[in-house]
Amino acid sequence: MRFTRKPLNVAALVAGSCLVIVAAAIAGNPETPKEFKGATVCTSSEAKGIVANGGIIVDTRIANEYAESHIQGAVSVVYKENSAKDVKFDPSQDSFDLSKLPGNKNAVIVFYCNGPTCWKSYKATVTAVKAGYKKVYWLREGIPGWKAAGFPVE
Repeated sequence: MRFTRKPLNVAALVAGSCLVIVAAAIAGNPETPKEFKGATVCTSSEAKGIVANGGIIVDTRIANEYAESHIQGAVSVVYKENSAKDVKFDPSQDSFDLSKLPGNKNAVIVFYCNGPTCWKSYKATVTAVKAGYKKVYWLREGIPGWKAAGFPVE
């Protein structure tokens, strides 16, 4: 019995991989940007230090997610999202109560949600920066990254 090797179709493999990535984006789970102009993207360790030094941490997820588990000391300010999961989102389609943030625009604030495919904290960060907040941080890795680092949740 003789075995023959068929050539590997690399183009088909690459196309298949791209198709999986595109399918994830179409399914409504595109990743948020890795950088943010006007705010600082921070790690869980950095966010923990910011909070330890008096910064405020804001959970932008829905109320039942916050009730289930949130970063210790986090304040719930829900970002009600109806706009596209895109950097060019239309904030007029969404709802975010800026009055629940400190009146002092120099307050240090960290926003988070459910990680890189959750756009609520990204959009809240954009909204806060546009509203004139100057010391804004975005915990892109969100509560999954916080938990993975072994930091406390309530």
